[in-house]
Amino acid sequence: QVQLVESGGGLVQAGGSLRLSCAASGSISSIHTMGWYRQAPGKQRELVALIRSDGNTNYADSVKGRFTISRDNAKNTVHLQMNSLKPEDTAVYYCNAFLRAVVAGPWSYYWGQGTQVTVSS
Repeated sequence: QVQLVESGGGLVQAGGSLRLSCAASGSISSIHTMGWYRQAPGKQRELVALIRSDGNTNYADSVKGRFTISRDNAKNTVHLQMNSLKPEDTAVYYCNAFLRAVVAGPWSYYWGQGTQVTVSS
């Protein structure tokens, strides 16, 4: 069974910084992509950033230049460094991983439980 556990959310003033972390544990053979999504009240969940096993990254336009995603393949962890935070970054942030639990098994998406990020103006 695979679990993704996020940490690092909280309350911060506009212009401040937060660092989110997510650790994947359990039966894991290999992880292709890890990423962060967010969902604000009344809005759809949206991609924030993702990083592939080769290190290539993608960012939402709204966070480019402010957020940095990184990954430790040996520890199955992914981090999101968020700088210059804005009130519109307020949302529940979810960790996501595209992985397979066993060698040559099916690839599946897994989600963490979410962590709240609140940016005050």
